[in-house]
Amino acid sequence: MPAPVSREAASRLSVVIVTYNSRAAVAAALPALCAQFGPGDELVVVDNASIDGTVEAVREIAPAATVVRSERNVGFAAGANAGARAATGDLLVFLNPDATPAPGFVEAIRAPRGAWSAWMGLVTAENGRVVNTSGGVVHFTGIAWAGHAAARGPCEVAFLSGACLAVPRQEWERAGGFGEAFFMYQEDVDLSLRLRLAGGRLGVEPAAVVDHDYEFAKGPAKWRRLERNRWATILRCYPGTLLALCAPALLATELALLGVAAAGGWLPQKLAAAGQTLRALPRLLRERRAVQATRTVSAAEFAAWLTPDLDSPFLGRAGRSKLVRWGLRSYWRLVLRALGAA
Repeated sequence: MPAPVSREAASRLSVVIVTYNSRAAVAAALPALCAQFGPGDELVVVDNASIDGTVEAVREIAPAATVVRSERNVGFAAGANAGARAATGDLLVFLNPDATPAPGFVEAIRAPRGAWSAWMGLVTAENGRVVNTSGGVVHFTGIAWAGHAAARGPCEVAFLSGACLAVPRQEWERAGGFGEAFFMYQEDVDLSLRLRLAGGRLGVEPAAVVDHDYEFAKGPAKWRRLERNRWATILRCYPGTLLALCAPALLATELALLGVAAAGGWLPQKLAAAGQTLRALPRLLRERRAVQATRTVSAAEFAAWLTPDLDSPFLGRAGRSKLVRWGLRSYWRLVLRALGAA
């Protein structure tokens, strides 16, 4: 298991923000962030070919910031990786451009009280009135969503939100950063599961608060990327025994999602995601071998952080069905029993 992160090891902060036509967002968030920086802290902004004056706004508000300009929109994952390469600090903090830090954020995110390989802050919304995420939830079918419970203190979570994610440079480099083929969505789930496979612990530090101007916009491209990246995460990260035991449930989920997609009007995107996954299968299998080579935990230990309950507010009646919940829990108990006996 990786060694606990000390305050000294995480003394110099590099905040990496990936922007894309984010002028209004950075104008609102950067003053609150930059006012909290200490000696040696830095801001790195990676701009994905914005045309709304984002770069000019960054240079006006934070003239000391390092700005990395991309000639095209390479997505969040590749942009974050580019920002990490340009950063010089010991602790990397990835922050959404529309996430405004509360007072005390920088000091709290710098030195969490848990012995974690990576961690996140508490992400609120609506000016702090609600919790946007206090750590993510991962269903055993790979469906992942934000947990909305208010964290009373530092605690472990299933996955870390890329909206506010802190990782020591040594852990980031050991993991290899975000998977750039994800473009956006689920890359934080994938990174979190890879860190856990390698024996890492993941936590939330609720004293480090950012307020996220968040809206779950269900555009067609988002559904396609969510489904494509869900499968990429499963194929890359799930240990072989777990993958085999989950196969019947994964097949049933695919059949159910086809009906959900048809009813919701995004069936073409669901089919496109399946096609992209199949075409990418040779690459995904190569990546799987590399990821699984880093595994130091058992399949049972890995599976302990997955849930059988579909409590996401975006899953509708299916997630609230008592019959579905009973069936999923029963299936998962059998899987965990088989993994324990393996």
